[in-house]
Amino acid sequence: MIYLRTIAARVLALLICLVAANAVADDVASIESPGALLRVTLAINGEGRVSYRVDRKGQPVVGDSRLGFILADAPKLERNFIVVDSSSRSVDDTWEQPWGERRFVRDRHNELRVRLREAKAPVPAPAARELTIVFRVFDDGLGLRYEFPEQAALREVNITDELTEFDLIGAETAWWIPAGEWNRYEYLYNRTRASEVGQAHTPITFRRADGLHLAVHEAALVDYSAMWLRRVEGTRFKAMLSPAAEGARVKRTAPFTTPWRTLQIADRAAGLYMSSDLILNLNEPNVLGDVSWVKPHKYVGIWWSLHLDTESWASGPRHGATTTNARRYIDFAAANGFRSVLIEGWNRGWEADWFANGDSFSFTEPYPDFDLEGLAAYARKKGVHLMGHHETSGFASHYEAQLGAALDQSARLGIEAIKTGYVADAGGAKFQDADGSVRFEWHDGQAMSRHHLKVVTEAAKRRIAINPHEPIKDTGLRRTYPNWVAREGARGMEYNAWGVPPNPPEHEANLFFTRMLSGPMDFTPGVLSLKGRNGQPFQSTIAKQLALYLVVYSPIQMAADLPENYARFPGPFQFIKEVPVDWQETFVLDGEVGDFVTVARKDRASEDWYVGGVTDEIARTLTVPLEFLTAGKRYRAHVYRDGTDASWDRNPFAIIIEKRDVKRGDRLELRVASAGLGVDW
Repeated sequence: MIYLRTIAARVLALLICLVAANAVADDVASIESPGALLRVTLAINGEGRVSYRVDRKGQPVVGDSRLGFILADAPKLERNFIVVDSSSRSVDDTWEQPWGERRFVRDRHNELRVRLREAKAPVPAPAARELTIVFRVFDDGLGLRYEFPEQAALREVNITDELTEFDLIGAETAWWIPAGEWNRYEYLYNRTRASEVGQAHTPITFRRADGLHLAVHEAALVDYSAMWLRRVEGTRFKAMLSPAAEGARVKRTAPFTTPWRTLQIADRAAGLYMSSDLILNLNEPNVLGDVSWVKPHKYVGIWWSLHLDTESWASGPRHGATTTNARRYIDFAAANGFRSVLIEGWNRGWEADWFANGDSFSFTEPYPDFDLEGLAAYARKKGVHLMGHHETSGFASHYEAQLGAALDQSARLGIEAIKTGYVADAGGAKFQDADGSVRFEWHDGQAMSRHHLKVVTEAAKRRIAINPHEPIKDTGLRRTYPNWVAREGARGMEYNAWGVPPNPPEHEANLFFTRMLSGPMDFTPGVLSLKGRNGQPFQSTIAKQLALYLVVYSPIQMAADLPENYARFPGPFQFIKEVPVDWQETFVLDGEVGDFVTVARKDRASEDWYVGGVTDEIARTLTVPLEFLTAGKRYRAHVYRDGTDASWDRNPFAIIIEKRDVKRGDRLELRVASAGLGVDW
């Protein structure tokens, strides 16, 4: 880990070809990216079936891939289409993030819109139906979505299945987690041949034999079921929508748009993360207005002890969320510069069978041994904020019934952020309807898509940020709703506490090139004790725990360990206190999926740079070229690196802390131990 302390021209290019049906094959429209690296071509065959393909530098990346829908109560939208008209535009704009991996984001793409109509009305539809397909093509990827216009022939749209395909030419290796399984997104990543993928969550990352990297995901998931990816044959994949409790998987009223289906393309793994702005650019701009009240920060809390099982969420002799314990954490936060304190288990309902039911939770009533009002006042006096915690056990409608009162209380008490939780097996999110019946939905189905956005928008009205765990996946909506600051959505640090087994050495190097392509993750790093329950060791070094603050990005970062453990390691703890969480710029210096990664980030509030790197079970020497530094300036590098004999299984606490003077053009050679990392600046 390293930190360094100090220290438009716009081009528009568009190609759109409209070709008569009797001219070149069945191609009806095509568009190139601004730099002419990518070309997307839309085709219609003799049956009126629509497909698309993608070429990069003249070579195929996506072969002819099907488009369309199967509807629950109407003939499918898939054949007999003709082109009614098309239009195109070029965009080259730069917008500012209120917080993020970089301050300014360039949005440079070409857009193609093709309006389709059925050549004749299918029985029993009263008239021919229309559908618009939109492509936005960047030099490093593309998005495609469908628009359902207002039309008498198709007003209520009940989607059973989406037929969108990705025929990934030459895809050889895949990194993926299974979709439709009980543990939501919390699986270790499989590395298999692309032809061996089953049904996967997105983002899913692929590598071809020629080194080209691809990632499939989606953007702007609003009022729609999440897209899973199912392999059809070979390396042809198909969208599969997360199920609904009953009936169609998506129920909408036209007009509406679907989420974007996205493909990121890069010559090497490092380029995938750099192209993740594509996901943000496909979302709508901020609709909340002034969001200066969203404060990126670090926090501590009553959390790790609960996972160690030395304290409990439920009331009783081991209750963690007591007034005395909370005051201790508030004092610790105030003394060490942490903005907030998370306290789990503060509210009534934990001693019941909360995992199975969740109907016992109150989101406003504290336990008798937790003085909520007094602690909020005590924290304010210390310059600290409480962070809210609302565990729902997936009973979404029970939470919604109390949501207004809970958010009002939080706002009154000065709570700036709330961590929500949806601990329930996949397919176990609950909604109680007006007649009292309960239906069970998937965590990433349309019902939960609506629920999460309701929580975020209601919280925004009270100037509160939201950080959901067991969430719906990130699709870039933080651009539109900047108070949606982070989420979980992968195996986090708590698996190291449980040891079932702990996260393996390559886990974070996998996350960086898969899960982290979608957006921030509340991974809860910084456990310097490197011990789980009953003293079980992590597969990590102490230096790696520091590097995670840079590798696994979030605008809110937890110092997850117990205060007494930080007292044991004052040197590494100093880095945790100092490392920022909000960045002016980010560069991925090098990396390979599941093997290693080195990333450099520039503090938004200063001229300081921070560099972090992690590896898998193989010790490496990472080369850090300092070309990102400002020419002509001298920097003092504060280096936190693995000791010469460090390794996670034999000597995880070996760390070297040193200083070096460096400048642009220098190269740092940092030894990274097995499961460890090097850090500087």
